Amino acid sequence: MFSGLSAFPLTPVNATGIDEKSFLSLLARLTMAKVDSLGVLGSTGSYAYFTREQRKRVSTLAVQHADGIPVMVSIGATSTDEVLRLAEDAQHAGVSALLLPAVSYQKLTEEEVFGFYAEVARNVSLPICVYDNPGTTHTEFSNDLYARIAALPNIASIKIPGVPADMHSAAQRVSALRAQLPAEISIGVSGDASAGNGLMAGCDVWYSVCGGLFPNTALALTRAAQAGDFAAVVEQSQRLEPLWTLFRQHGGSIRVIAAAAALLGLAEENNLPRPLRALSSEHQREVLQVMRSLELA
Repeated sequence: MFSGLSAFPLTPVNATGIDEKSFLSLLARLTMAKVDSLGVLGSTGSYAYFTREQRKRVSTLAVQHADGIPVMVSIGATSTDEVLRLAEDAQHAGVSALLLPAVSYQKLTEEEVFGFYAEVARNVSLPICVYDNPGTTHTEFSNDLYARIAALPNIASIKIPGVPADMHSAAQRVSALRAQLPAEISIGVSGDASAGNGLMAGCDVWYSVCGGLFPNTALALTRAAQAGDFAAVVEQSQRLEPLWTLFRQHGGSIRVIAAAAALLGLAEENNLPRPLRALSSEHQREVLQVMRSLELA
């Protein structure tokens, strides 16, 4: 399941909690488009803001409505004990893989990061995707640390941050990492603006925020990369630059995607968990303008 397009949907909320109807509407878009896998309760899915019971419910719903598409669920938490409880819940829900960030309040040492992955890996029976996003987890990985973790049981993929904008540098980045990992370990790129470069540089999978709401758009770019049509990859990625610009302007993708989901009638306007807030009316109009100009629907 660690290849192609892994689509990361929102987990919308409303006044009563998880907005299950909206969540299932988002999943239906992804299953209809036939994405390669579902990345549920990732950062865009707001996992850090939900209780254990809420996360268990979302995991169960995702598996029940995945239409046979593999489901990966984040089990991130600041406490290892809580991570293990979340892993147990996810496995009981029937997910296909676990997304594991090393979330920390205190900055972790390299040995603490390795020990964390070692403990979780030996206590689960599902493949693990190592989640590297220092902007949200406050944990940084060296290539040597990746290699040590990749040698652990059940480690199957590494989700790296965005690669450099320069194609030569992007290729060097992926090649250097690939040289230190076992051949069976998948490398996935995140940071949607650099997805095209990452896929052309040899990443196996795009862990995609864009794909969680606009799956057909993300699939077109992914399939072009898989076919070796790099001219089409560059063209499509450049065409989407107004969307990537919005992501940068608003401190990441989640607020933009939440606004877009509301504008499409797929979620309420205030669909993010507090203290996160919806974009202002002015910024929502900017999102709508970009959606229309790019024909995103």
